[in-house]
Amino acid sequence: KIRLAALEATLRLYRDPDRLSERLPTMRLLARPQAEVRQQAERLCPSVERAVNGAFKVSVIDCGSQIGSGALPLVTVPSAGLALASLSGSGRMLAELAAALRRLPMPVIGRIERGSLILDLRCLEDEEGFVANLAVLEPLAEEGAAS
Repeated sequence: KIRLAALEATLRLYRDPDRLSERLPTMRLLARPQAEVRQQAERLCPSVERAVNGAFKVSVIDCGSQIGSGALPLVTVPSAGLALASLSGSGRMLAELAAALRRLPMPVIGRIERGSLILDLRCLEDEEGFVANLAVLEPLAEEGAAS
């Protein structure tokens, strides 16, 4: 009965399509224009560069957000984000950065793709919280440093 009640409540939201995106977070995030996400990436790029302290090249990129699985496992929505590439070209450094981001108080999840750690910003709504969260990012060991 609980599942049916939740489904009914969600379906009722669709009766008012003009307010759907403000009342249903998933719809709001999926409907964000790519240009808006890209502007956010451009605003956040300097903060991310500071957080990684020059160990990675940070650039704004266009990307695709995977919207689900099940019936639509390969469908994507145009998005934008940040690509963090190791200056040394080390895959190990990318893996360490990805792990350090996941250990933050509010974990940051990215994907390693074509030699960069990609942070897709489609679902990021709290920019200030994101920047504050990055402030506690632990410094990464230099490539080749003794452990």
